[in-house]
Amino acid sequence: MLTISAIPAFSDNYIWCLSDTASDKALIVDPGQAQPVLDHLAENGLTLDTILVTHHHPDHVGGVKDLISRFPDCRVTGPADSPYKGSTNLVHPGDEVIWEDITFQVLGVPGHTLDHIAYFTDVEVNGRPVLFCGDTLFVCGCGRLFEGSPEQMRQSLQTLRALPGKTAVYCAHEYTLANLRFARSWLPEDEGLRTFEQECQAARDAGKPTVPSVLENEKRLNPFLRWDDPAVVDSARAYCSSRGLPADSDNAIFAAIRHGKDNF
Repeated sequence: MLTISAIPAFSDNYIWCLSDTASDKALIVDPGQAQPVLDHLAENGLTLDTILVTHHHPDHVGGVKDLISRFPDCRVTGPADSPYKGSTNLVHPGDEVIWEDITFQVLGVPGHTLDHIAYFTDVEVNGRPVLFCGDTLFVCGCGRLFEGSPEQMRQSLQTLRALPGKTAVYCAHEYTLANLRFARSWLPEDEGLRTFEQECQAARDAGKPTVPSVLENEKRLNPFLRWDDPAVVDSARAYCSSRGLPADSDNAIFAAIRHGKDNF
């Protein structure tokens, strides 16, 4: 039986653990810290044999070295063209990564960083295909553009938007309520966003994560996946008009949404 568990790290990171109860093997995604992972593995009697890295930022790779010292046979899979040099299994977009009976597709999703990749499998865990997307797509948000362009990020999100709607989106941060505050300011009449904000607030008040989300809900609610939605386009054009920004293409609309969030 396959399970996915969230391991909280730092103030708002999630490190994901995919485990197989039949073999007691574990796959860890983006371990920014080692100790929370070691504690989780020990508590659940798991042996770490694979780490997936989405990009080079320290809060996603900072724990790898210590984990490898404890599990020296562990494979570290990460982007080939990356400032991070700790991966032992280098992959490119279009490659596949096999773990147990699961095949992950490696997706190129630059924007947040230029080396960013995501991992998708149509093998269902907890009834849904799985997307480990790092800092590219968040619940009702997307990653800040530290290295890439708005055009690159929109194309990356278009790649993710094309995945099956029932896909579970396992992103790496609990940013949901902050993202929703921005989304609600951009689309104040959107009743779906209002209801979802209430649900997420209740979850957080109860100490529960808002992640994973479901891709079909992201496509319906997340403004960063709605650059061609008339309501979002109207808001973007009004925003651009008051700031002298272009609003004449999908890329320009997306750039306006990102600019709005960056200055919210």
